[in-house]
Amino acid sequence: SAQKPDGAVNTMTISWGGLGYLWNQPVAFLFVRPQRYTYEFVESADGFSLCFFPEKYRKELQYCGTISGRDEDKIAHCGFTVAHQDGVPYFEEAELVIVCRKLYWQDLEPGHFTDPAVLEQCYPEKDYHRMYIGEIVEVLQKA
Repeated sequence: SAQKPDGAVNTMTISWGGLGYLWNQPVAFLFVRPQRYTYEFVESADGFSLCFFPEKYRKELQYCGTISGRDEDKIAHCGFTVAHQDGVPYFEEAELVIVCRKLYWQDLEPGHFTDPAVLEQCYPEKDYHRMYIGEIVEVLQKA
């Protein structure tokens, strides 16, 4: 989840990302294509959250993964409740939330791929992801 300065909140169901330790701190990283609505939100925000939901929300998350927030208010459609932690939005329905402060971004470069099959399979339209790295500043977990 990320929030624009005008207060709009966005959610995107992503599977490209991970967690690790970089620059002497715990970090999360994610990848967003520039044509995704989420891109505008992550670009304009100082932070983002990664929300992990219980299995009972699978249907709602599948919906979020197929519908753009440009087309409708999918947060309202799914009945999710937006909360904030230090100005970063997250969903109250999540069982685990990782709150991040954006540290770094970089666009993936086609010349840096060592396996041409990845380019052919994942980027036939040359719409390379932007990578974001965020410092993990807080982890919220439901009891």
